[in-house]
Amino acid sequence: MKRDQIIYYVSTGLLTLLMLFSAGMYIFNNEAVQEMFISFGYPTYIIYPLAIAKLLGLFAIWNPKFNTLKEWAYAGFFFDFLLAFFAHKMIGDGEEMGAIMAFVLVIVSYIFSKRIKK
Repeated sequence: MKRDQIIYYVSTGLLTLLMLFSAGMYIFNNEAVQEMFISFGYPTYIIYPLAIAKLLGLFAIWNPKFNTLKEWAYAGFFFDFLLAFFAHKMIGDGEEMGAIMAFVLVIVSYIFSKRIKK
């Protein structure tokens, strides 16, 4: 049980750092993020709502009172990272490793959140 908790908190902590860094980039380095979104073919008006969604998802994951929201947050992160991987892969910029790491972290965090609840 102790091992599962350690794995959960480490993976969730790393996921949190990654999402805080990402949301921070979206908010504070908006011009660079806009260029990236334009190269992907995405509209730039979704940058700020996506940053807010990432922060709200972190809140839902860390708050034990919102189990349904936690499931939705994990699902949202799952699809965000999956789509980020394919976006980077399709334009060939070689930046898909961050999406892979985030994808692994969200899966490990989700699995071990279920294990420590039992």
